[in-house]
Amino acid sequence: MSMSFVDTRTVVRFAADKMQKVNLFETAHMFCDVYCLEPGQAQKTHAHADATKFYYVIEGRVRATLGSETREVGPGELVWSSPGEPHGVENASQERAVLLVAMGPNPNIK
Repeated sequence: MSMSFVDTRTVVRFAADKMQKVNLFETAHMFCDVYCLEPGQAQKTHAHADATKFYYVIEGRVRATLGSETREVGPGELVWSSPGEPHGVENASQERAVLLVAMGPNPNIK
Protein backbone atom coordinates (compact mmCIF):
# COMPACT_ATOMS: atom_id res chain seq x y z
CA MET A 1 0.00 0.00 0.00
CA SER A 2 1.28 3.45 -0.87
CA MET A 3 1.93 5.83 2.02
CA SER A 4 -0.50 8.19 0.29
CA PHE A 5 -3.34 5.89 1.37
CA VAL A 6 -3.85 5.61 5.14
CA ASP A 7 -6.60 3.88 7.09
CA THR A 8 -6.73 6.03 10.25
CA ARG A 9 -8.32 3.16 12.17
CA THR A 10 -5.02 1.26 11.98
CA VAL A 11 -2.88 4.00 13.55
CA VAL A 12 -5.00 4.98 16.55
CA ARG A 13 -3.20 4.59 19.89
CA PHE A 14 -3.93 5.74 23.41
CA ALA A 15 -1.82 6.29 26.54
CA ALA A 16 -2.99 6.89 30.09
CA ASP A 17 -0.45 9.65 30.77
CA LYS A 18 -1.12 12.02 27.84
CA MET A 19 -2.93 12.62 24.57
CA GLN A 20 -1.31 10.80 21.66
CA LYS A 21 -0.51 12.54 18.37
CA VAL A 22 -0.04 10.17 15.45
CA ASN A 23 1.41 11.83 12.35
CA LEU A 24 -0.25 10.72 9.12
CA PHE A 25 1.81 12.91 6.81
CA GLU A 26 3.77 16.12 6.76
CA THR A 27 4.83 18.40 3.93
CA ALA A 28 6.36 21.87 3.79
CA HIS A 29 2.80 23.17 3.37
CA MET A 30 0.89 21.32 6.10
CA PHE A 31 0.78 18.47 8.57
CA CYS A 32 -2.02 16.00 9.26
CA ASP A 33 -2.28 14.05 12.52
CA VAL A 34 -4.70 11.87 14.43
CA TYR A 35 -5.15 12.98 18.05
CA CYS A 36 -6.21 10.23 20.47
CA LEU A 37 -7.60 11.43 23.80
CA GLU A 38 -8.56 9.34 26.80
CA PRO A 39 -11.24 10.80 29.10
CA GLY A 40 -9.83 13.84 30.89
CA GLN A 41 -7.00 14.48 28.41
CA ALA A 42 -6.66 17.79 26.59
CA GLN A 43 -4.62 19.96 24.31
CA LYS A 44 -4.35 23.26 26.12
CA THR A 45 -5.73 26.34 24.41
CA HIS A 46 -3.01 27.97 22.33
CA ALA A 47 -2.61 29.92 19.07
CA HIS A 48 -0.45 29.83 15.95
CA ALA A 49 0.30 33.29 14.59
CA ASP A 50 0.65 32.28 10.95
CA ALA A 51 -1.34 29.06 10.53
CA THR A 52 -4.87 27.77 10.06
CA LYS A 53 -5.75 24.57 11.95
CA PHE A 54 -8.74 22.26 12.07
CA TYR A 55 -10.04 19.50 14.32
CA TYR A 56 -12.44 16.98 12.76
CA VAL A 57 -14.07 14.57 15.21
CA ILE A 58 -13.91 10.96 14.02
CA GLU A 59 -15.03 9.27 17.27
CA GLY A 60 -16.20 10.42 20.69
CA ARG A 61 -17.02 13.91 21.89
CA VAL A 62 -14.74 16.79 22.92
CA ARG A 63 -15.07 20.32 24.21
CA ALA A 64 -13.53 22.53 21.57
CA THR A 65 -12.43 26.04 22.42
CA LEU A 66 -12.21 28.62 19.66
CA GLY A 67 -11.44 32.15 20.81
CA SER A 68 -13.69 32.86 23.79
CA GLU A 69 -16.29 30.20 22.85
CA THR A 70 -16.33 26.56 23.98
CA ARG A 71 -18.72 23.96 22.52
CA GLU A 72 -19.15 20.23 22.69
CA VAL A 73 -18.61 18.63 19.28
CA GLY A 74 -18.96 15.04 18.11
CA PRO A 75 -18.48 12.73 15.13
CA GLY A 76 -18.69 14.48 11.79
CA GLU A 77 -18.21 17.96 13.26
CA LEU A 78 -15.29 20.23 12.39
CA VAL A 79 -13.78 23.21 14.21
CA TRP A 80 -11.16 25.41 12.56
CA SER A 81 -9.12 28.37 13.75
CA SER A 82 -7.78 31.29 11.78
CA PRO A 83 -4.16 32.41 12.24
CA GLY A 84 -3.70 33.89 15.71
CA GLU A 85 -7.03 32.56 17.03
CA PRO A 86 -6.80 30.64 20.33
CA HIS A 87 -7.96 27.02 20.08
CA GLY A 88 -7.80 23.75 22.01
CA VAL A 89 -9.68 20.55 22.79
CA GLU A 90 -10.58 18.58 25.92
CA ASN A 91 -12.12 15.15 26.26
CA ALA A 92 -14.58 15.80 29.10
CA SER A 93 -16.57 12.64 28.31
CA GLN A 94 -16.20 9.12 29.69
CA GLU A 95 -15.28 7.69 26.26
CA ARG A 96 -12.17 7.88 24.10
CA ALA A 97 -12.02 10.52 21.38
CA VAL A 98 -10.24 10.43 18.01
CA LEU A 99 -9.71 13.61 15.97
CA LEU A 100 -8.25 14.29 12.55
CA VAL A 101 -6.11 17.43 12.84
CA ALA A 102 -4.38 19.40 10.09
CA MET A 103 -2.57 22.72 10.02
CA GLY A 104 -1.02 24.81 7.30
CA PRO A 105 1.45 26.16 6.78
CA ASN A 106 3.42 23.57 8.70
CA PRO A 107 5.06 25.25 11.73
CA ASN A 108 7.52 22.33 12.03
CA ILE A 109 9.20 23.29 8.73
CA LYS A 110 11.31 26.44 8.79
